[in-house]
Amino acid sequence: MVNDSAPRQSNRIQTSILNGLEKKVLVWMASRMPNWVTSDMLTWFGLFGSAVCGLGFFLTNYSIYWLWLSCLGLVINWFGDSLDGTLARVHNTQRPLYGYYLDHNIDTITEAFMFIGAGLSPLVNMSVALLCYAAYLALTVYVSINAHLKSEFKLTYGKMGPTEFRLIIIITNILLMYVPALTAYRDSFVWFGETITYGTLDIIGVGILCLLCIFYFVSFFKDLHWFAAKDPLPKRK
Repeated sequence: MVNDSAPRQSNRIQTSILNGLEKKVLVWMASRMPNWVTSDMLTWFGLFGSAVCGLGFFLTNYSIYWLWLSCLGLVINWFGDSLDGTLARVHNTQRPLYGYYLDHNIDTITEAFMFIGAGLSPLVNMSVALLCYAAYLALTVYVSINAHLKSEFKLTYGKMGPTEFRLIIIITNILLMYVPALTAYRDSFVWFGETITYGTLDIIGVGILCLLCIFYFVSFFKDLHWFAAKDPLPKRK
């Protein structure tokens, strides 16, 4: 999930469905945090949550109910990843350059834990998981470039942000645990002579992949025209 820390000069664009409510909750929690809790601690706690999430996915090789561990990891990740920046703002301890550097590097590792963990489970084909991760990284690069060139730090696409995606995954996990038909579903097709088997979560993963690609390419070409107007081709002499 794209982290909400950005250089001080960047304008954060966040218009997700849950954004208004989430901001109030985060400020409420940050204002009640003990003084010994720091933004760095929350950042690392969020990373720990992503590892727990990935482990939960992997352990579904032994029982589907390990998805509860995955859900717990997502909650821990949300807590640390979303609250670290808010805590810094509430306590006036912002470190824009340091925070931007740390959060984006940690965020890349965070998503690797989650996507690879899902790919190591019997629920998702590793190729689908890695393609989703690649699309996520492309969006991360896009956001980082715009943070510096346009002073815009975009966190929301189609009214969907990191929190909404986490919630979708949690709901999907619960459905997979308690609707056996979803877990049991399997089908296959032949691709260049090789039989590819897929399940429910593969279909959802491909859907997420398509959304990420649409968000990326629409945003990319829209901003490409903006940059072309801002930086026109010089006339030849």
